[in-house]
Amino acid sequence: MRSYFSMTMGKCDKNTTVIFFSELFEDAYASPAELANVLDKGVEMLFYVEEGVFSKEDLRNVVTALRKVILELRK
Repeated sequence: MRSYFSMTMGKCDKNTTVIFFSELFEDAYASPAELANVLDKGVEMLFYVEEGVFSKEDLRNVVTALRKVILELRK
């Protein structure tokens, strides 16, 4: 089953390549829930990043993106 959540690569025109998100991970994780749990751990790990390594804005952007993916996987 393909997920409705997809990533597009390249320009958004008729030559756009669409990669379904589920196809990127189907061999690595048993289920979307398992991948969501791994990504949740990744979000938690971001709280322990050493100060000054990344800007707060960059970290917020990563967390926001991960949370959106996690929410989609749990649908």
